[in-house]
Amino acid sequence: MARIGPVKADPYLWPYDGAAPVERTALLCIDWQTDFCGPGGYVDAMGYDISLTRAGLPHTARLLEHARSLGMLVVHTREGHAPDLSDLPANKRWRSARIGAEIGGAGPCGRILIKGEPGWEIVPEVVPVDGEVIVDKPGKGAFYATNLDLVLRTHGITHLILTGITTDVCVHTTMREANDRGYECLILSDCTGATDPGNHAAALHMVTMQGGVFGAVATADDVIAATER
Repeated sequence: MARIGPVKADPYLWPYDGAAPVERTALLCIDWQTDFCGPGGYVDAMGYDISLTRAGLPHTARLLEHARSLGMLVVHTREGHAPDLSDLPANKRWRSARIGAEIGGAGPCGRILIKGEPGWEIVPEVVPVDGEVIVDKPGKGAFYATNLDLVLRTHGITHLILTGITTDVCVHTTMREANDRGYECLILSDCTGATDPGNHAAALHMVTMQGGVFGAVATADDVIAATER
Protein backbone atom coordinates (compact mmCIF):
# COMPACT_ATOMS: atom_id res chain seq x y z
CA MET A 1 0.00 0.00 0.00
CA ALA A 2 1.00 3.61 -0.54
CA ARG A 3 2.18 5.95 2.18
CA ILE A 4 1.87 9.69 2.58
CA GLY A 5 4.69 11.63 4.12
CA PRO A 6 6.64 13.29 5.21
CA VAL A 7 4.50 16.15 3.91
CA LYS A 8 6.00 19.63 3.73
CA ALA A 9 3.75 21.32 6.26
CA ASP A 10 3.69 24.09 8.85
CA PRO A 11 4.89 23.94 11.62
CA TYR A 12 6.33 20.41 11.20
CA LEU A 13 6.78 17.72 8.59
CA TRP A 14 3.50 15.80 8.70
CA PRO A 15 2.78 13.35 10.16
CA TYR A 16 4.64 13.36 13.45
CA ASP A 17 5.44 9.65 12.98
CA GLY A 18 7.10 10.12 9.59
CA ALA A 19 4.58 8.65 7.17
CA ALA A 20 0.90 7.80 7.14
CA PRO A 21 -0.08 4.46 5.59
CA VAL A 22 -2.97 5.06 3.19
CA GLU A 23 -5.02 2.33 4.85
CA ARG A 24 -4.80 4.24 8.14
CA THR A 25 -5.56 7.63 6.62
CA ALA A 26 -8.91 9.23 5.78
CA LEU A 27 -9.77 12.25 3.67
CA LEU A 28 -12.52 14.35 5.25
CA CYS A 29 -14.63 16.48 2.90
CA ILE A 30 -16.55 18.69 5.28
CA ASP A 31 -19.85 20.32 4.30
CA TRP A 32 -19.26 20.94 0.60
CA GLN A 33 -22.98 21.63 0.31
CA THR A 34 -24.98 24.02 -1.84
CA ASP A 35 -26.16 25.73 1.34
CA PHE A 36 -22.57 26.73 2.09
CA CYS A 37 -21.05 27.31 -1.34
CA GLY A 38 -23.82 27.42 -3.93
CA PRO A 39 -26.04 30.14 -5.38
CA GLY A 40 -29.24 30.56 -3.39
CA GLY A 41 -27.95 28.58 -0.41
CA TYR A 42 -27.68 29.49 3.27
CA VAL A 43 -24.39 31.41 3.00
CA ASP A 44 -25.58 33.22 -0.11
CA ALA A 45 -28.82 34.15 1.66
CA MET A 46 -26.83 35.66 4.52
CA GLY A 47 -25.20 37.99 2.02
CA TYR A 48 -21.68 36.58 1.97
CA ASP A 49 -19.48 36.19 -1.11
CA ILE A 50 -19.73 32.50 -2.04
CA SER A 51 -16.64 32.77 -4.24
CA LEU A 52 -14.73 32.69 -0.95
CA THR A 53 -16.34 29.47 0.22
CA ARG A 54 -16.00 27.93 -3.26
CA ALA A 55 -12.30 28.83 -3.53
CA GLY A 56 -11.10 25.46 -2.29
CA LEU A 57 -13.31 23.34 -4.55
CA PRO A 58 -10.91 22.85 -7.52
CA HIS A 59 -8.03 21.75 -5.31
CA THR A 60 -10.31 19.53 -3.24
CA ALA A 61 -11.67 17.86 -6.38
CA ARG A 62 -8.13 17.12 -7.55
CA LEU A 63 -7.09 15.75 -4.18
CA LEU A 64 -10.25 13.68 -4.00
CA GLU A 65 -9.37 11.97 -7.27
CA HIS A 66 -5.87 11.33 -5.92
CA ALA A 67 -7.26 9.81 -2.72
CA ARG A 68 -9.63 7.60 -4.71
CA SER A 69 -6.77 6.37 -6.88
CA LEU A 70 -4.96 5.28 -3.71
CA GLY A 71 -7.97 3.51 -2.24
CA MET A 72 -8.04 5.91 0.72
CA LEU A 73 -11.12 6.08 2.92
CA VAL A 74 -13.14 9.17 1.98
CA VAL A 75 -15.69 10.65 4.38
CA HIS A 76 -18.13 13.37 3.37
CA THR A 77 -20.15 15.33 5.91
CA ARG A 78 -23.40 17.27 5.57
CA GLU A 79 -24.77 19.68 8.14
CA GLY A 80 -28.54 19.78 8.33
CA HIS A 81 -31.63 19.34 10.46
CA ALA A 82 -34.72 17.17 10.47
CA PRO A 83 -37.72 18.57 8.58
CA ASP A 84 -39.65 18.89 11.86
CA LEU A 85 -36.73 20.88 13.34
CA SER A 86 -36.65 18.54 16.34
CA ASP A 87 -32.83 18.63 16.40
CA LEU A 88 -32.47 22.39 15.84
CA PRO A 89 -31.42 24.29 18.99
CA ALA A 90 -33.57 27.33 19.66
CA ASN A 91 -30.60 29.71 19.80
CA LYS A 92 -29.27 28.47 16.44
CA ARG A 93 -32.68 29.04 14.85
CA TRP A 94 -32.97 32.49 16.45
CA ARG A 95 -29.52 33.53 15.23
CA SER A 96 -30.19 32.41 11.65
CA ALA A 97 -33.53 34.23 11.60
CA ARG A 98 -31.89 37.38 12.93
CA ILE A 99 -29.56 37.55 9.93
CA GLY A 100 -32.26 36.88 7.38
CA ALA A 101 -31.65 33.20 6.62
CA GLU A 102 -33.76 31.27 9.11
CA ILE A 103 -32.95 27.56 9.20
CA GLY A 104 -36.04 25.69 8.07
CA GLY A 105 -37.34 28.70 6.16
CA ALA A 106 -38.00 28.68 2.43
CA GLY A 107 -35.18 29.63 0.09
CA PRO A 108 -34.20 29.33 -3.58
CA CYS A 109 -32.71 25.89 -2.86
CA GLY A 110 -35.57 24.63 -0.71
CA ARG A 111 -35.84 24.86 3.05
CA ILE A 112 -32.57 26.18 4.43
CA LEU A 113 -30.24 23.55 5.99
CA ILE A 114 -32.92 20.87 6.02
CA LYS A 115 -32.13 17.24 5.22
CA GLY A 116 -33.34 16.13 1.82
CA GLU A 117 -33.61 19.63 0.36
CA PRO A 118 -31.56 20.66 -2.72
CA GLY A 119 -29.45 23.08 -0.69
CA TRP A 120 -28.44 20.33 1.71
CA GLU A 121 -26.88 18.21 -1.04
CA ILE A 122 -23.16 18.09 -1.80
CA VAL A 123 -22.09 20.10 -4.85
CA PRO A 124 -21.27 18.22 -8.10
CA GLU A 125 -17.54 18.98 -8.05
CA VAL A 126 -16.97 16.69 -5.05
CA VAL A 127 -20.10 14.55 -5.00
CA PRO A 128 -19.61 11.19 -3.23
CA VAL A 129 -19.26 8.01 -5.26
CA ASP A 130 -20.52 4.57 -4.29
CA GLY A 131 -18.72 3.18 -1.27
CA GLU A 132 -17.73 6.52 0.25
CA VAL A 133 -18.95 7.32 3.74
CA ILE A 134 -21.45 10.12 4.31
CA VAL A 135 -21.90 11.45 7.83
CA ASP A 136 -24.88 13.68 8.54
CA LYS A 137 -24.41 16.05 11.44
CA PRO A 138 -26.67 18.52 13.26
CA GLY A 139 -23.88 20.78 14.48
CA LYS A 140 -20.57 22.30 13.55
CA GLY A 141 -18.25 19.49 14.60
CA ALA A 142 -18.42 16.23 12.65
CA PHE A 143 -17.93 14.14 15.80
CA TYR A 144 -20.83 15.61 17.76
CA ALA A 145 -24.01 13.47 17.66
CA THR A 146 -22.67 11.31 14.80
CA ASN A 147 -21.03 7.91 14.28
CA LEU A 148 -17.86 9.40 12.73
CA ASP A 149 -15.49 8.25 15.47
CA LEU A 150 -16.92 4.72 15.31
CA VAL A 151 -16.55 4.64 11.51
CA LEU A 152 -12.95 5.84 11.64
CA ARG A 153 -11.90 3.43 14.38
CA THR A 154 -13.67 0.51 12.67
CA HIS A 155 -11.52 1.24 9.60
CA GLY A 156 -8.35 1.53 11.71
CA ILE A 157 -7.88 5.21 10.87
CA THR A 158 -5.26 7.17 12.80
CA HIS A 159 -4.49 10.07 10.43
CA LEU A 160 -6.89 12.64 8.97
CA ILE A 161 -6.56 15.05 6.06
CA LEU A 162 -9.17 17.81 6.29
CA THR A 163 -10.83 19.78 3.51
CA GLY A 164 -14.09 21.71 3.48
CA ILE A 165 -15.96 24.75 4.65
CA THR A 166 -15.83 26.83 6.52
CA THR A 167 -12.25 26.85 7.75
CA ASP A 168 -13.02 28.77 10.91
CA VAL A 169 -16.25 27.00 11.89
CA CYS A 170 -17.06 23.42 10.87
CA VAL A 171 -13.58 22.43 9.69
CA HIS A 172 -11.82 23.92 12.70
CA THR A 173 -14.33 22.47 15.15
CA THR A 174 -13.92 19.02 13.61
CA MET A 175 -10.12 19.29 13.67
CA ARG A 176 -10.16 20.19 17.35
CA GLU A 177 -12.52 17.32 18.13
CA ALA A 178 -10.29 14.92 16.19
CA ASN A 179 -7.12 16.14 17.87
CA ASP A 180 -8.65 15.58 21.31
CA ARG A 181 -9.45 12.02 20.23
CA GLY A 182 -5.85 11.33 19.27
CA TYR A 183 -6.06 11.61 15.47
CA GLU A 184 -3.05 13.10 13.68
CA CYS A 185 -4.54 15.94 11.61
CA LEU A 186 -3.52 17.85 8.52
CA ILE A 187 -5.65 20.76 7.28
CA LEU A 188 -5.18 21.95 3.70
CA SER A 189 -5.11 25.71 3.17
CA ASP A 190 -6.13 25.56 -0.50
CA CYS A 191 -8.90 23.00 0.08
CA THR A 192 -10.76 25.09 2.64
CA GLY A 193 -12.45 28.47 2.68
CA ALA A 194 -14.37 30.90 4.85
CA THR A 195 -16.83 33.76 4.46
CA ASP A 196 -14.08 36.15 5.54
CA PRO A 197 -10.45 35.91 4.31
CA GLY A 198 -9.16 37.12 7.66
CA ASN A 199 -11.00 34.36 9.50
CA HIS A 200 -9.61 31.78 7.06
CA ALA A 201 -6.04 32.98 7.67
CA ALA A 202 -6.52 33.21 11.43
CA ALA A 203 -7.96 29.70 11.66
CA LEU A 204 -4.98 28.27 9.80
CA HIS A 205 -2.54 30.26 11.93
CA MET A 206 -4.12 28.91 15.13
CA VAL A 207 -3.26 25.37 14.04
CA THR A 208 0.44 26.21 13.86
CA MET A 209 0.73 27.63 17.37
CA GLN A 210 2.46 25.76 20.20
CA GLY A 211 4.31 23.55 17.76
CA GLY A 212 1.14 22.46 15.99
CA VAL A 213 -1.45 22.43 18.75
CA PHE A 214 -4.13 20.84 16.54
CA GLY A 215 -1.90 19.38 13.82
CA ALA A 216 -0.30 20.95 10.75
CA VAL A 217 -1.14 22.98 7.63
CA ALA A 218 -0.23 22.08 4.04
CA THR A 219 -1.66 22.18 0.50
CA ALA A 220 -3.09 19.61 -1.87
CA ASP A 221 0.12 19.70 -3.93
CA ASP A 222 2.16 19.02 -0.80
CA VAL A 223 0.11 15.88 -0.07
CA ILE A 224 0.26 14.62 -3.65
CA ALA A 225 4.00 15.24 -3.86
CA ALA A 226 4.59 13.34 -0.61
CA THR A 227 2.69 10.24 -1.73
CA GLU A 228 4.87 7.16 -2.08
CA ARG A 229 3.12 4.49 -4.11
